[in-house]
Amino acid sequence: MTRKQTEAMSYGIIGLGRFGSALASTLAEGGKEIMVLDCNEEKVRKMRQLTEHAYVVRDLQKETLRDTGIQNCDVVVVCIGDKVDVSILTTLNVINLGVPQVVSKANSPEQGEILEKIGAQVVYPERDMAVRLAKGLISKRVFNLFELNEAVDISELKLNASLSGKTVLEAQLRNRYGVNIIAISRGDWLTTDITPDYVFHEGDTLVVIGEREKIKRLADALGR
Repeated sequence: MTRKQTEAMSYGIIGLGRFGSALASTLAEGGKEIMVLDCNEEKVRKMRQLTEHAYVVRDLQKETLRDTGIQNCDVVVVCIGDKVDVSILTTLNVINLGVPQVVSKANSPEQGEILEKIGAQVVYPERDMAVRLAKGLISKRVFNLFELNEAVDISELKLNASLSGKTVLEAQLRNRYGVNIIAISRGDWLTTDITPDYVFHEGDTLVVIGEREKIKRLADALGR
């Protein structure tokens, strides 16, 4: 994999635990070009169904990483939160290889602070999910973003002016995007009784259910 082979963004994932595997699968399902690395041959073998760039590595030293070509990815995500020393060293090696954007998973603020200081963007998967759930519960909306399975989501979408004044029937969201509206809210008001003659208002929030990619298409169309 080289940057000259494709104009599309390419993504490298180091570590195929639950977080890394889910990330790789989601990116691949979204049509993205990915490269995955792990020391576990069985995990790598499963990923070869999604990408031809799946490699078993004996270690994560700089030269080993260089040999895989991961430095040619536009974004590399280091998904090694549990082994702090390996996480930090691998992140540093990837940054030193010249990858434009490096994201690292952290399991603690201390680990995250070190990763940020060496130049990585840090994510806290467990904490971020907890914060998202808490915000949803506080606002009495538990469907802020809910994954039903690997392909189907329930998501909130904020309407802009493009649908304002149109009815549900006129908008044809189901026919055009393949998603179903299950609730509409505006401020403290919420309804699940969605009729074809309901008129959309700018600022309405739709709770929709559908395939992840179809929801994304609708969100893109709404300029989100």
